[in-house]
Amino acid sequence: MAKRNGAMHVVTTTRKYKDKVYQTHLLRRSYREGKKVKSETLGNLSHLPTHVIELVRRSLRGETMVSSKNAFEAISSRHHGHVQAVLSAMKHLGFEELIASTRSRERNLILGMIAARILEPDSKLATTRWWHTTTLPEDLGVIDADEDDLYDAMDWLLKRQPRIEKKLAARHLTEGGLVLFDLTSSYFEGVTCPLAALGKSRDGKKGTLQVNWGLLTDERGRPVAVSVFKGNTGDPKTLIPQVHKVKEDFGIKTMVIVGDRGMITQTQIDELKTIDGVDWIAALKPQGIRKLVEDKTVEMELFDKRNLFEITHPDYPGERLVACLNPELRKMRGHKRQSLLEATKLELQKIQAMVARGKLKDKGANEIGVAVGKIVNKYKMSKHVTLDIRDGFFEFHIDEAKVGAEAALDGFYVIRTSLDKKQASAEDAVRHYKKLTRIEQAYRSLKTIDLKTRPIRHRTEDRVRAHIFLCMLAYYAEWFMREAWRGILFCDEDQEAKKTRDAVAPAKRSEAALEKVHSKVLADGGVVHSFQTLLKFLSTVVRNRCRVPTDGPNAPTFNVLTTPTFEQQRALKLLETITV
Repeated sequence: MAKRNGAMHVVTTTRKYKDKVYQTHLLRRSYREGKKVKSETLGNLSHLPTHVIELVRRSLRGETMVSSKNAFEAISSRHHGHVQAVLSAMKHLGFEELIASTRSRERNLILGMIAARILEPDSKLATTRWWHTTTLPEDLGVIDADEDDLYDAMDWLLKRQPRIEKKLAARHLTEGGLVLFDLTSSYFEGVTCPLAALGKSRDGKKGTLQVNWGLLTDERGRPVAVSVFKGNTGDPKTLIPQVHKVKEDFGIKTMVIVGDRGMITQTQIDELKTIDGVDWIAALKPQGIRKLVEDKTVEMELFDKRNLFEITHPDYPGERLVACLNPELRKMRGHKRQSLLEATKLELQKIQAMVARGKLKDKGANEIGVAVGKIVNKYKMSKHVTLDIRDGFFEFHIDEAKVGAEAALDGFYVIRTSLDKKQASAEDAVRHYKKLTRIEQAYRSLKTIDLKTRPIRHRTEDRVRAHIFLCMLAYYAEWFMREAWRGILFCDEDQEAKKTRDAVAPAKRSEAALEKVHSKVLADGGVVHSFQTLLKFLSTVVRNRCRVPTDGPNAPTFNVLTTPTFEQQRALKLLETITV
């Protein structure tokens, strides 16, 4: 009887034979005979699966074994991985200290809005509803915040904008370095904002109220500051204030300001010459280029042997001019112009036929002109078309001389700069000018594909300024995230090649980048992502709030995080490499 009442347990022994390891799992019983403790083997469990053996072992220890569905239940689930990614990036960028050195609810709300702008850009009301589907408000301690709280935090942020921009400038601007500046516009919903005005639309929204805003970046395209202007403010008027901002507010005494030909005009250049420590890089407008060709300063035959050369001209004293010809751009523009001319001609012939058939014969010249105007404005070919419109009569012809004169300058552009040859070679001057494309890339992210700055829904001037500044800060975080993820996104990893490639020729992706685009697979078999699809992929890592169902509805809860995949772990790990 004593033997039958003994305690059972599992004993595992390990032995090695000829470099192989063998394990034996025996079911044993311990019992006492008199003063002696003995054991008895009841069976060999070695043939059973490992997890079954473990269940037997734990059961014999007295543990209660239940099914997983009865052990605990998930009472809520929130998306977490993408939140973790953005907050991790912001942490490594020192966003808390950047926004405010002292912890506050306002600071946490701003951090939340910046993260939300990257993850799910929308109105402030929509943000407060969306972010509760994620762990964002919980991690930042702003679960109870509503849209009014966000508006108040925006007002708080706007007051801090100057010192935040000064911190960013200290990080990224250097004495004598490049400063990029460009202007864009965003359209409004509503008509009450004092900044809203009709102006040159960059959104293709003619006749819509807009606001203009300019982005100031370092030469790599990292945003440093943003300025907001009334919607009808011309590009050139915004430049000089930015130069003074860099010099006086940021303490950068010497710089090279880079802007496009619409930004840095002759008037601005004349003023820049009066400011100590400021050089510039810009480009000539078409009329200036045409004059260089007409007076034989530039002979197009010279481009037969090379695609750029340096020239001088008395109209540009103290400046260096670098004439460039891009054959691929020349071909593309010629083809586009011909297509537009053909489309214009076809549509105008239709109107011509309608007049001839009498369908428009009773219409006066004004009515015919309206119909014709829609066509020439649609294809933007009015400068090449001569029109003869009278009551009940319409004729037109294409001015081939004008077409030829314009075609002669296709792909031809001239860089102008105050830098001497010791500061920048002709090739480097062209490369520096082309860095403006980095601001264009920023605008694409800010306005369309990622951060969706537009449409602007705020009614007050300060809220508009705060909104755009928030978006700029979001892009700052996104810029570094993209750089950290460059190897797993559809991005070109060979950035060093940009420094030595042909300054004039169009940018080309490396072979490795082309392979990623073609195969959509990384070298290790992982999936290549866009920035947005990677964030969505990370969002599948969720945080479940759980409880033990047998403990009742008021049982304590605990969090269980789903295990990230290898690719998700890699993406999160890469963000830890971010430095400023």
